[in-house]
Amino acid sequence: MTQTELIANISGSTGLTKRVVEEVIKALGDHAHAAVYTGEEITIPGIGKISVTQRAARTGRNPQTGAEIQIPAKRAPHFTAAKALKDACNA
Repeated sequence: MTQTELIANISGSTGLTKRVVEEVIKALGDHAHAAVYTGEEITIPGIGKISVTQRAARTGRNPQTGAEIQIPAKRAPHFTAAKALKDACNA
């Protein structure tokens, strides 16, 4: 489903205008980015939880040359699906 289709579907089911739905989705994305940037987790009911995990520095290999390379530590987003979403996939 594309963003346009999502906006149209939400607009149709709620009676809100497409413009309002688009602004809400954009605001949700902005707040999710801000939460992840500060290290907080954000929960979207019925969908899941987005949190930040810390990945340790490690040694990797260049697949072309086989040379060892150092991969630095970093923070990465992590998504955990809600039980309702998992159940919907297996229904």
